[in-house]
Amino acid sequence: MNSLAIAALEVTIIVVARERFSYTRQSLESIYEHTDYPFKLIYVDGGSPRHIRDYLAEQAQQKQFQLIRTNYYLSPNRARNIGLQQVTSKYVVFIDNDVIVAPNWLQPLVECAKETGATIVTPIICQGIPLHQEVHCAGGESGILVETQGETTRRRIIEKIDKQGLRVADVQPRLQRQKTGLAEFHCMMVRTEIFQQIGLLDEGLLNTKEYVDLGMLVAEAGGTIYLEPKSLMTFVTGQLLQMNSVTGPLLELTDIHYYMLRWSDAWELASLHHLRDKWNLTEDEYFKNRYRRLGWRRNMTIINPFVQKLPIGKFGVRLVKKILRFIDKALNPYISSHYARTQMQSVQNQAPIPSIESPITTLFQ
Repeated sequence: MNSLAIAALEVTIIVVARERFSYTRQSLESIYEHTDYPFKLIYVDGGSPRHIRDYLAEQAQQKQFQLIRTNYYLSPNRARNIGLQQVTSKYVVFIDNDVIVAPNWLQPLVECAKETGATIVTPIICQGIPLHQEVHCAGGESGILVETQGETTRRRIIEKIDKQGLRVADVQPRLQRQKTGLAEFHCMMVRTEIFQQIGLLDEGLLNTKEYVDLGMLVAEAGGTIYLEPKSLMTFVTGQLLQMNSVTGPLLELTDIHYYMLRWSDAWELASLHHLRDKWNLTEDEYFKNRYRRLGWRRNMTIINPFVQKLPIGKFGVRLVKKILRFIDKALNPYISSHYARTQMQSVQNQAPIPSIESPITTLFQ
């Protein structure tokens, strides 16, 4: 594709790691196989293992997409911002590296944005394997509920995900394009000019509620979110989903270190505290429940599948799980603190990533 054609593209797709690296190939192949609408792709690769790094370098050369690589892990919003700073197109699609897109997924998103003026367009996002069969998110609600009783005012976060756990075959035929209050970062298309109003994505949200924060900022800026049910994709989770029978492939060994950092207690606590302080939220039962459940993803995705393979009986399973959870709680703070110490050294030793003086700062001036 020549430089003039690239400049004329309306859509840039930014791919970042969600929680692991082992589904990179399948996800990237699905984008190139099932996307007919013209696009530019930026892949932000933060610290993937050597075989993934080499694969992405080969694919970037072969398919002529822009690959930005750091030798250290990146939180998702940090990775998205690195890609966003290179965007010159009217629309940007954020998509995670464990998402498989269905055929003809992109054009309906663009058509929805053009016909409605939407700031954000979300597809129907499915979950697990088999692909495109169970709904994870088909829009929803997000915002702040202010409750006043006497002299006491409580500010509570609202988050409601629509249609989760239902069959796509039952839901999609009845859904029409509609305004909604929530879009998730598994996949969403955003009108790029909104970032001139709200700034870049909040990197203080390391691992949770980034999409809720973005939705509230867009609403404050007078923007709108639409659900486009003609567009469909699936995020292939690395954990067993308990609400129904769908599952996802387990983590590979080279995923575990990043997964434990990505869902570390330290990152989750920092994200929750940042969200609380940013939006002046009351630390209610929602936050207390999140504090009590710290580490549940690591238990479900790493410890439980490992223990279930051991021929040790029910009592043995309970005992080994208890021991491993104790070890996890002791080890996890070391992983996050070690990352915090070594990342600064990595940043100093590595060539600079693309400059903050990016096309997005001048695109709409």
